[in-house]
Amino acid sequence: MVTQLDYPALIKRILLEYTKYKPVYGDIETTVSFDDEHANYALLQAGWDGDDYLHGAIIHIRLIDGKIWIQYDGTEEGVATELLDAGVPKKHIVLGFRHPSERKYTGLAVA
Repeated sequence: MVTQLDYPALIKRILLEYTKYKPVYGDIETTVSFDDEHANYALLQAGWDGDDYLHGAIIHIRLIDGKIWIQYDGTEEGVATELLDAGVPKKHIVLGFRHPSERKYTGLAVA
């Protein structure tokens, strides 16, 4: 079982794994941003797809009150699945991008 102290390392490992995958379109660079002081972690992409400049977060995670808050998840499988597979208890994962009234239906923590 993963302990709370392992969460930053686990999140970083998962996000770094995503940097190995290059988008199939455009000239897009995938990077990470880790802010341990504020417990804020993101997978970012920036670059050109033809004449269009793309920039944004693919995954944004924060640690709040000992729980992993997934603020945004633009992946196909979902980063929550990877956290669960790594042993994080459901009660420690919050889908922050879901409205508070809908979180009770996710099977994960509500806050």
